[in-house]
Amino acid sequence: MAKGITRERIVAAALELLNEEGMDALTVRALASRLGVKAPALYWHVRDKRELLDEMSTVVMRRVTDALSGIAPGAGWRDDVAAYARVLRSEYLLYRDGARIFSGTRISDPEVVKAKEPWLARLTAAGFTLAEADDALDLVTAFVIGFVIEEQERGQPVGADPDRYSLAGRDAWLGDGAELVKAAGHLRDDGPPRFERQLGVLLDGLAARPRR
Repeated sequence: MAKGITRERIVAAALELLNEEGMDALTVRALASRLGVKAPALYWHVRDKRELLDEMSTVVMRRVTDALSGIAPGAGWRDDVAAYARVLRSEYLLYRDGARIFSGTRISDPEVVKAKEPWLARLTAAGFTLAEADDALDLVTAFVIGFVIEEQERGQPVGADPDRYSLAGRDAWLGDGAELVKAAGHLRDDGPPRFERQLGVLLDGLAARPRR
């Protein structure tokens, strides 16, 4: 076992590497190099990259639950779920590719998982069945993860392809016969306005379902 290497230090270094290089550069070999050890030394603490991602997502979700714990109940379930979504987005945005690390990961801290309890309680008190409440939180979480992945990807430096997201170039590429598609592209906005609008659509859908 390499002296001074702990699971906590490995996860902290992995999050630093994620911020600097992105998900695609996050490998056990690169992480070992950053820590000044050989890759096998890391396997004393994390069995593989999947377990590493589990630990990284747990650290991020611990921040999320800390932020959520300070939010008092709103005027109704819609305010509560909107606040939940906004906190998720803001915490995911703190890390480069912050939302991507959650795909298929398993939270390793039971206290983080149990932090979902009061949110389920708020929704069931508002008339959702437990299954509906769980679905609602899952849908909102999936929406935020997908939104932030796209948001962060589009926000990355374009490097050798400065015209990657050029609307004029896209219009020329599409040619004739796609006027609505072109117009929709020019309507696109990014960041908070788009997030709030699409979150509102999702909440409208949840509100439209009959309550017991």
